[in-house]
Amino acid sequence: MAEGIHVLDDYYLAITLLVTIAYQLFFFSIAFSFKFDKLTDFAGGTNFVILAILTLALSRSPDARQVVASVFMMVWGLRLSLFLLFRVLKTGKDDRFDDKRDRFFPFLGFWVFQMLWVWVCSLPVTVLNSPAVRRYSPQPSFGTGRDIAGVVLFAVGFVMESVSDVQRFVFRSRNDKSAICESGFFYWSRHPNYFGEIIIQFSVYMICVSAAADGPVGGQAFKALYATILGPFFLTILLMFVSGLPLSERSGAKKRYENGLNWEAYQRYLNRTSILIPFPPQIYERLPTIIKRTVFLEFPMYVFDPTKDSDIAKNQQPADGEQRRNSSSKDRRSGELLTNRG
Repeated sequence: MAEGIHVLDDYYLAITLLVTIAYQLFFFSIAFSFKFDKLTDFAGGTNFVILAILTLALSRSPDARQVVASVFMMVWGLRLSLFLLFRVLKTGKDDRFDDKRDRFFPFLGFWVFQMLWVWVCSLPVTVLNSPAVRRYSPQPSFGTGRDIAGVVLFAVGFVMESVSDVQRFVFRSRNDKSAICESGFFYWSRHPNYFGEIIIQFSVYMICVSAAADGPVGGQAFKALYATILGPFFLTILLMFVSGLPLSERSGAKKRYENGLNWEAYQRYLNRTSILIPFPPQIYERLPTIIKRTVFLEFPMYVFDPTKDSDIAKNQQPADGEQRRNSSSKDRRSGELLTNRG
């Protein structure tokens, strides 16, 4: 088995970090200089593709496991970047940067965080393709139980994320802001796109770690391969506690309540639909609150309480929907990661 080309270190950590920094700073310079938002998410998604291609090429004579894991990362990154590019071209601009576009350091801060997102979430594929792992042979043929489970989970997650992204985009383009998207995957989950994205990252990790779990990889390479679970965990934490659910759940409910955007119907939708994990709404609606808060991850930080969180006086009724129908609502952005795609 060819060991792979050594570049800076045995795990390709330095070269992938340098490429990521250079790639993101290139697009940052364009975005800041020309006040151009349309390439921001495209730069994030395509960066995954570049790192997967680079490390796969450097590994020389890759085996089937490397090819599958790398291609999965490429397909996911390319699909995400093209969808977000299409969406921002349709909407015209990215509202996330209205307060940052003209401020160098706040705007740069977003791009630095995007660098971190790309580099960390690429770790499973990066390490799998590295000389430190490739020097162990013979590695198990692709097709172990863990490999098959990873492929199945990737397919499920990819379909869920891709289809739900399209479903929501089409729904929003055909309906006003008071309408509630509760069909398709959104019948089972309020954020099926996030759930699909999390599944994708863990599925790629499962495939990558097979080289250590079912093969001869040992020593520091064994530990490094297992440690790349940091990637899917980082994405999960990002979506659940930083840029995903926290930015869409409570703020979205508050906006509907204060602007009279079909609040009562939306409140019923919140009560019967799982926040993340797909589940039959007829059963979910009847579950005790403690089960929703623990097993189904609907933490108190996501819950909007009109008496505590609304800017409207407690004795004042929500504003009439027709008077405030034009209030803007922000869409979800990647990986939408850094930005909210839900």
